[in-house]
Amino acid sequence: MSGNHAERPAFQVWAPAGLPEVQAGDDLAKLIAAAEPALADGDVLIVTSKIVSKAEGRIVRADDREAAIDAEAVRVVARRGTLRIVENRQGLVMAAAGVDASNTPAGTVLLLPEDPDASAGAIRDGLRDILGVEVGVIISDTFGRPWRSGLTDVAIGAAGVRVLDDLRGGTDAYGNPLSATVVATADELAAAGDLVKGKAGGRPVAVVRGLSRVLDRSGEADTGARALVRGAAGDMFRLGTSEAVREAVTLRRTVRAFTEKPVDPGSVRRAVAAAVTAPAPHHTTPWRFVLLESAESRGRLLDAMRDAWIADLRRDGKSEESIAKRVRRGEVLRSAPYLVVPCLVMDGAHHYGDERRDGAEREMFVIAMGAGVQNFLVALAGESLGSAWVSSTMFCRDVVRETLGLPPGWDPMGAVAIGHPAEAPKPRAERDTEAFIEVR
Repeated sequence: MSGNHAERPAFQVWAPAGLPEVQAGDDLAKLIAAAEPALADGDVLIVTSKIVSKAEGRIVRADDREAAIDAEAVRVVARRGTLRIVENRQGLVMAAAGVDASNTPAGTVLLLPEDPDASAGAIRDGLRDILGVEVGVIISDTFGRPWRSGLTDVAIGAAGVRVLDDLRGGTDAYGNPLSATVVATADELAAAGDLVKGKAGGRPVAVVRGLSRVLDRSGEADTGARALVRGAAGDMFRLGTSEAVREAVTLRRTVRAFTEKPVDPGSVRRAVAAAVTAPAPHHTTPWRFVLLESAESRGRLLDAMRDAWIADLRRDGKSEESIAKRVRRGEVLRSAPYLVVPCLVMDGAHHYGDERRDGAEREMFVIAMGAGVQNFLVALAGESLGSAWVSSTMFCRDVVRETLGLPPGWDPMGAVAIGHPAEAPKPRAERDTEAFIEVR
């Protein structure tokens, strides 16, 4: 971008052609100098992290990309289906820890540079030695944004550039004090460079000219791109526990219509992991979750339950027309692409030989089961999955146990239909919290 009027602030940005395919051990400064020998003092280079990783030999054999992500991640920040946002070894919070399976031979993945700031410094020093110029260098990578759609390039490494422009203490055009304005200059430069580099254009380096003011020639403010990473103390969304729990509880709705999109089994297992953290009496673990992942197992169970229900309705003297209507209304389980049958086990329960106390003992276990299923349903909502907890298996426990081959002591506690909602839920009617509270 450039202008012809001297009074207008202007800069130029272009992507040099002629850089060869980078191999492990290549000297990037030499390659860049050969492709753009007219670099000048004050220029800023935006270098795609992929070629830095290749030059530094950060290509690893990894048929299993997930295992490579595990190795690079130090903390899972968020997860939805197979997508993970993690904090990686460089302290960056990003999708898949920056592990990239594109633009690399099959069966291999690219890891991010081990120290992107040091990589930027090495390129800067190399260009000074070869061309005698003082330039800034930014190592860029592609990021998503939590509150915005689409991807953009940001700075993950920098040398010789003031990565942040702190305007606090100044005033705006109207004389208003600037009390919170700190501009991420390096990220803005990285995004500008990506406009001319592109994602698949074969031009991995951009040059920005006309913004020499962003260079830090003294070295006093040259903290590298690590200064852009928000520290834990200032990160309002590092854990987000209370906000996330409240939002997931709000999102949890009974869903009775699902799309045909398959359910990620990993999402269900993570929901089970949340379920079994529920409180239970006597340090017991009274929850079991039977996952019906095949259409054959779901159909076999639902056919057996339907036959048992029809038999019950006929014993009750219901007409065939009435029975048919009831069976149609109960087809929500059949429409779901995934079913789970939560079961209660009473292992560890105390036996008093007294009807009152034994009844209370079972109630405690049933309450623990409800807490576990609630955790399960909320966790599914956090995975963007819809669910419906239907009581039907409780009315034919023997049939369910026999059909699924469950132990005699497992009591089915309904069934949970799981899938991707076919439509957005209707607005939930507001409930007056005070109507459910008594204070003594």
